[in-house]
Parts: sequence; structure tokens; C-alpha cells
Amino acid sequence: MLQAILDLDVVDGPVPVVVFALAAVLAGVVLWRRPTRRRLLVLGSAVAVGLLAAVVTWLVCVRWLNLFGESLGFGNYLWIATAFVAIAVALSSIRRRPRWRTAVAIVAVPVFALAAAVGINANYGINRTLGSALAVTYSKPLTLAPPAGGSTEYDTQLWKHWSPPAGMPAHGEVGTAAIPGTVSGFHAREAGLYLPPAALVKHPPALPMLVMMMGQPGNPDTAPIAKVLDRYAARHNGLAPVVVVADQLGDPYTDTLCLDTQRFGHAETYVSTDVAAWAAAHLPVTRDHRFWTVAGYSNGGLCALSFAIDHPDVFTHILDVSGEEFPGAEHPDATLRDTFGGDTAAYEASKPFVKLRHFSHAGMTAIFTAARDDPAFHHVALQAKAAATGAGIDSAFVDLPEGGHGVGALIGGLEAGAGLLFPMLGLERPAT
Repeated sequence: MLQAILDLDVVDGPVPVVVFALAAVLAGVVLWRRPTRRRLLVLGSAVAVGLLAAVVTWLVCVRWLNLFGESLGFGNYLWIATAFVAIAVALSSIRRRPRWRTAVAIVAVPVFALAAAVGINANYGINRTLGSALAVTYSKPLTLAPPAGGSTEYDTQLWKHWSPPAGMPAHGEVGTAAIPGTVSGFHAREAGLYLPPAALVKHPPALPMLVMMMGQPGNPDTAPIAKVLDRYAARHNGLAPVVVVADQLGDPYTDTLCLDTQRFGHAETYVSTDVAAWAAAHLPVTRDHRFWTVAGYSNGGLCALSFAIDHPDVFTHILDVSGEEFPGAEHPDATLRDTFGGDTAAYEASKPFVKLRHFSHAGMTAIFTAARDDPAFHHVALQAKAAATGAGIDSAFVDLPEGGHGVGALIGGLEAGAGLLFPMLGLERPAT
């Protein structure tokens, strides 16, 4: 029962319809009164107070504190303003006669706030289920196929030699796995897993490995990448990378900076060592790290680039979707002070673009994607591509026409990245 509730679709399912309809009905009841002069004056005052509260919230949270590191976009600002105005109007009806009007107004306040939260969440589209939106997860262990063993051999023409056996599932499976921080000591949430159809047969081939990380705040959710790779697998005889969506945060609201720090724990060692070792020991993946990819969205994109630069022996391919520029980019002054103790040189040395000036490792590739209507991250992606190219990394930039900093950019970036990665990973005939 709890699992079914957590799996409720809060973007396209009936939940938004019910919430919006209930909010509309309550708004109608709150406003339904004879329009006397006094009442119109009270309504006008409530609207003014609500708009002022929305502007103050914007000034404090977005302009001064920069809590989100970017503009939230017109659609989200409209939801915020609407919520404040609706709540102010509802509060103005409290202690009005008859008494039922006060009860309706009290109920309306949280419903209006909930409607705005659902609307804003739908605009981003990343957290599609109730559990994801609330950062509540549940275990869903999978029956894992035998690991590929100790051989580092990999069929670089798997697309040509693989014939799916009878009874191979039409779709991949998603689930979770508890990956301990054996070396790092990092306390991570359960990772998400995606096993493509080819990994679900009795004797699966050794498949490419992909470690994915989502943004912050966020959850190790397999839904976006599983959706993309399942479509690719359907066109490639069930072939796709095996995916671990690792938790580089530990807590959805903690930015570990994609680093090993005393303050936030050893997130980098956790992903590059503990997750990598667990995947090799438990999943049907190749031990040839030339076919290992690290990918990420937003904060996870920063981590993907950082971890690959620091551990080129583990990750050969990078897929950076709308990635952040450097650790603590949203609050550089606070990061410098609180994490690096004011050591400017150490902070600079932690930044990927700085690391790339001294980087040299043959055979790596990097794919950067961002949407044009997300100008700040679009600019960062272009800079990252130039920096990676300057370091000798075979790099590409995918310019998405739209998608903002939400699900459009995420899905578009993953699809474009998969299209470029599949030939390099031996899952698709290379272009001639």
C-alpha cells in the first residue's frame, strides 16, 4: 500500500488534477461573497500583501541568498505569486461569518500551498512520483545476473555478434541496491539500478557500465535514464549499458561538492572506488574500463566531470548534462570560507576547469549538453567543452533548443548522449 502511494505520478497522473480542482473549488468558495465596498477593499489589500510577500521572497531567496543558483523562470514565479495571493485572500476570510467560511479558509491555505508545489514540481518534471518529490525511497532489490568475471575482454562489436535468446524480456528492469562505503566511509542512500533486457537473460554478455548521478536536491532515481535506454535497447536487440544511479549526496539537501571533505564525507571516493568495485563484483559488466561511462545531471554533471578527471583509470567516457561549473558554484564565498577555510588556492585547485589545464590522459571522450533556454548552464557547458578539448579529450557539445533546467534538458541530454555513446561502446554500428 505504501509503495503504491509513493509511486503515484504527481506530474501527469490524477494527483495534479485533483489538487488543482480542489484548490479551484476552495478559491471559488473563499471569493464567493456579496461584493460590498468593504469586501473589495479587503480583497485588494490581501492581493497587495500577497504580491509584496512574493516579491520579498524572490528578493531574499533568489537575489540575495541565491538559494537556487539560477533564476526559477517565469512559470515558477507565477506559481509563487499566485500561491501568496491566494493564501493572503484565504487568511483575510478567517474570523468572518458564517463560521464555516473560517473553516474553509483554514483548509484552503495548505491546499493553495500544495497546488503551487505541485505546479512548480511539474514545471521541472524531475520528481515524477510522490516518493521522489518527498525524497522518500523504498528498497526494490533485483535478482542480479552473474558478474562478468575477472576477464577484461570485451566484444567491441557486440552489436554485430549478439543474438538475443528466446524469451528475452522486452524491457529492462529497475530496482535498488545498498552499496556500502567500504573504503570511503560515506553514508549513501540506496543506489538505483537499471538492467537492460540483454542483462536479464540466463547467460548475459559483459555489458558496458554507466554510473549516473542526479542533481541536488535530488534522489538516485533511475526513471529518466531507464526511460531513455529502454528505447535504445528496443532498437538494439536489448543491448544497453548497465546503470548504477549512485547517491553522491547522502542527504537530498546536502551538496557534498563532488569532493572528499571532512565536512561532508568522502563522496568522490565512494563513487569512484566503492561504487565502481561493487558494480564490477555484482553486475554483468565488462572489467575493461575503456567502456565505462560516468554521467550526471546538474550537480551530478559536475561530479561526473570531476570524478573522470581525477580517476581516468575508472571512467573513460563522460556525459555531463547541464552540469554545474565548480564545487559550491551557487555559494562560492560560503564554500571558500566553510569548506576550504579561506584557502583560495585549494578551492581553485578543486575546480574541473582548472584541473583540465594540467590534465593529460589519452583515449577519453566527453559529451556536454545543455538547453538554450537555460543560459547560465548553457554557457558553462560551452566552457566545459572548450576546456576538455584543450586538455586533449575528444569532446562534443549538444545544443538543445529547449528544455530549461528541468526534465526537458535531462531527457534531451541523455538521449543525445546515448546516441553518441552507443557506437563508441560497441552497441551500435559505427557511422561510416
